[in-house]
Amino acid sequence: MGKKVKKEVEAPPKDVFDPLNFESKKTGTVVLMLKSDEDEVLTKACEAIYKFADKCDENKLMLLELGAMESLTRLINHEERMVKRYACMAFGVMAGHADVRRYLRKTDAINSAIQLLGDEDDVCNEFASLFLSHMSNDFASKLSIGQSDGVEPLINLLASPDPDVQKNSLQAICNLVQDFQSRAAVRELGGIPPLLELLKSDYAIIQELGLNTLVAVTQDGDSRALVRENEGLELLVDFLGNKDYDDLHVHALAVLSNCLEDTESLDDIRSTGGMERLLAFATEASASPEVQANTARAISRAARNVENGKILHEQEVEKTLITMTGSESDMVRIAACQAIATLSNNLAAKDAFGKSEGIPPLINMLSAEEPSVREAATLALANLTLNNTNNSNEVLTAGGGEQLLTLLQYHKESVVVNAAACLINMAQDITVRLPRIYRGIIAMLTEPLRSKNPRVQSKIAQAVSTFAVGAEARAEMRKHGGLEPLIQLLSSGDADVRRNASCAVLMCCADPPTAAAISKLGGLEILQEINSSEQRRNNYSVTAFEKLLDSNLPAKYSLTGRLASHNIISDGFYDAGQLRPETKFLSLDELSKQEVNQKRPVILVNCKASDIMEGTETGCNSEAPTSPALTRSPAPKYRIMHISKNSFSIGFWVFVCDIYLLCCYFNSCSSKSASDRTGIAKATGRQRLHSPKNKTYISVVTDGVYRPPVDTALQSYIDNVTKYILPMPSTREQIVALAQFVVEKMGGEIDRGKMSDFSWELHIAELKFDLKSNIIPIGKIQCGIHYHRALLYKVCPHNIGVPCSLVRGEYNRAWNEVTIAASLEKGAARYPPTRYIIDLIHETGRLIRTDSPEAVQYKSI
Repeated sequence: MGKKVKKEVEAPPKDVFDPLNFESKKTGTVVLMLKSDEDEVLTKACEAIYKFADKCDENKLMLLELGAMESLTRLINHEERMVKRYACMAFGVMAGHADVRRYLRKTDAINSAIQLLGDEDDVCNEFASLFLSHMSNDFASKLSIGQSDGVEPLINLLASPDPDVQKNSLQAICNLVQDFQSRAAVRELGGIPPLLELLKSDYAIIQELGLNTLVAVTQDGDSRALVRENEGLELLVDFLGNKDYDDLHVHALAVLSNCLEDTESLDDIRSTGGMERLLAFATEASASPEVQANTARAISRAARNVENGKILHEQEVEKTLITMTGSESDMVRIAACQAIATLSNNLAAKDAFGKSEGIPPLINMLSAEEPSVREAATLALANLTLNNTNNSNEVLTAGGGEQLLTLLQYHKESVVVNAAACLINMAQDITVRLPRIYRGIIAMLTEPLRSKNPRVQSKIAQAVSTFAVGAEARAEMRKHGGLEPLIQLLSSGDADVRRNASCAVLMCCADPPTAAAISKLGGLEILQEINSSEQRRNNYSVTAFEKLLDSNLPAKYSLTGRLASHNIISDGFYDAGQLRPETKFLSLDELSKQEVNQKRPVILVNCKASDIMEGTETGCNSEAPTSPALTRSPAPKYRIMHISKNSFSIGFWVFVCDIYLLCCYFNSCSSKSASDRTGIAKATGRQRLHSPKNKTYISVVTDGVYRPPVDTALQSYIDNVTKYILPMPSTREQIVALAQFVVEKMGGEIDRGKMSDFSWELHIAELKFDLKSNIIPIGKIQCGIHYHRALLYKVCPHNIGVPCSLVRGEYNRAWNEVTIAASLEKGAARYPPTRYIIDLIHETGRLIRTDSPEAVQYKSI
C-alpha cells in the first residue's frame, strides 16, 4: 500500500477577525455593544437591554446613567428590522421611568416615536405607542405631542387589530385629553366614532380606557353633539343594561352624566325609552351603591338646565330620588340629596317633593352620624323651603324645626349655613313663625356669630335680621351678648358679611334700648367709618347709620348738623357742637369728666329727675310762672351791655377785662365766698348778669355715672307754651307766638349790625363758673344767640303739635325750619306746602322762605 498523505487545512485570511462567542454579565459591556456596526450584535444587545429594563425601575435608571438612551434613540430608526424592533421595545419600556422621561424631553425622541406610528411591524407600533403613553403623563410632553401632530396617528391606531396597540394608543389619547386643547383635536380628527366602537371590545381594560377618554371629551358641547349623532347615547344605555359590565357601569354613567347636560340628549334618551330604563336600573336591588350614587349625580347635572328640569319632572324623577334617600349607603343618600337640591330649582318638582312624602326622609337624615349626610340633607331642605310655604309647613309637621335649631351650633360650618338658610326660608311666611319653634333662636344664633368663616358670618347675620323683629327678640340679643360679635362683623372685609350685618343692625336699631347698646359698643363709629368709603358702604349701612342716629339725637345733631321735624328732642339731649367726621362722639358722662375749659359749652336739655336726683337742687323755686310774656316786651336790664359806636373801643376793653378777671378767678379763687365774687364783679365796672330767681344746679355722680341736673326753668317754659300757645287757632299764630316766647327768654331782639355788642360770651362763662361744669342746662341761658334760640325753639313746639327742624350752620349759626300748608278755604288757590325759616334774632317771628335771598342772608349774618 502506498503511504497516506495528510490533507493540509487551508489557513484563514490574515486580515479577517476570527468569530468570537462570549457571554457578558456586565451591563456596561452590553451598552457599549449598542455602538457596534454589526446587526447581529445590535439585535442581541437591544434584546438584552429590553429584558433587563423590563425587570424593575432601578435597572432603567442604571441604563440611563450608562448612556443607553442615546444609542437607543438612534437605533429605533435602524434599517435592519430586528434591530429596529428590539430597539423600539427597549425604548418604550425605558420611558416608564420619570428620570428617563425627563432626559428624553430634552431630545427629539417624541418626533422619532411619532414617525414609528403606523409602521408595518405591529411590535414597533405597540412600543412606540407605549412610549407616547408614558410621555403623555407630563404636561410638557403633551404639548410636544400635539405640536408634532401625534394625535392623528394615535387615533388611526385605535382601529388596529392588535389589542396591545389599541390599549397603548388609547392610554396615550386618554392622557392627552385631560388637557382641553387636545379634546378639540380628538373631536376634529374624528376620534369619537372609534372611541364609541371600542366600547364593544372584548377587553375590559380597553373599554375602561375608552369610557375614561369619553368622560373627558364629552365635557365639550360639540363633542356631546357628535356622540348623539353617532348613536352614542343608545350605546351607553345598552352598556348599562349589560350585567357583564357591572364594574364599568360607573364610568358609563359618568359619560352619560356629561351628555345629559344638553336638553337634546335628554330628549333623545326620553324618546327612545332610555330614561325609564336608566331610572329602573338605578333603583334595582342588585345595583351597587356606586352605580346608584352616580345615577343621582347624573340627574343632578342634568337638572342644572332649566329645560332639563322640566323633562326630569315629567319623567317623575322625584320618586326615584326619594327612594334613594332611604338607602343604607351614605354615598347614595348624599348624592340623592344633592340631586334634590338641584332639581328644586324647578317649582313643579319642588312641590312634587313635598306632596310625595319626600321631606320626612330628609328630616330623618338630620340626625345622621356622618356630617356629610347632615350637610346634604340641610342643603336639600334649604332649597325645598325657599319660597314654598307648603314645604315649610311639611318640615315643621315632620319635626324638623327643632332639629334645625340644634344644628345652628353644629361643628361643621356648612351644616350651620344650610340650617340657617332653611330657617330663614321658613320664616319668610308669617304663618310659619310659630313661637314654639322660634323661641330661643336668638340665643342659638349668638355663638355662630363668632365664627371665623365668612359664609357662616353672612348667613347668621342674615338670620339675625330675620328673627330680631320684636322687642323680646332684641332683648334676647342684649341678654346673650349677641350685639358685640354682630357689631364686629361690620368691619369685615367681606362685602356680603358687611351687608347682612348692616341689615341686622338696622333691624336691631328699631328698639331704643338695643340702639343705645349698639352705640355704646361702638357701632355708630364703625358705621360712620364704613359709610365714608365708597367701596365699603352699602344701602343697609347708610340706613342703619341714619336709624341709629335717630335713636341717638345728640350724636345725629353733632355729626350731621340737622334734626328733622320727626326727631323729637327728649330729656337727656345735649348739643356738644359740630364734630368732624373722624372725631369720636363723646357721651354725656365722658363730657362731664372734662375740666372746665374755654371751649364751647355743652347745652343740656333735661326736665325729668331720676329717683337718685330728687332733692338734689338747692335754692330752687318750684313755683312756675303764672303767665308767660307772649308779646314783645322790653329787654331785661341784664341782657345787653349797650355800647355806642363812638365808645366801641372802650366797651371792647371792658369786655376783655371781664374775661381776664373771670379766668383768673377760675384758677385762683374757686373757694372764695359769694361776697368776694360780688366784689370782683363790681371791680369790672359793670353789674354781673344774673336773675333774681336764679337757681343753683347740682350734678350728681353716683357709681361713677353722671346724673344730669334737672332744668326746672325749661319745664316751666314747656308748661307755659302748652298752656298759652297751644289754644291759638292757627299754626302760623302758634309759630310766631312761640318765636316771641323764645326770643324773650333768650335776651330779646338784637338790632341788625349790633350782634357784636351782644355780650353772650360773658354770660356763658359765668354759667360755666357757677355750675363748675362745661355742661349748661338750656333753661339757665338768658342771653343766647342763634344756636341757643334755635335749640330752645326745637324743644318746645312738639308739645303743641307744631313740628320743626333744627339746622346747624357755620360760625355759631343755627335756625329752625317749618312747613306751612297752603290755605284750604273754599275758592282759595291750592299751592304746595311752603317751607320757612323762623327769624329768632332781628324781627321776631318773621317767616322767611327757604328759597329766598333773605334766607341765605339770615344764615350767614
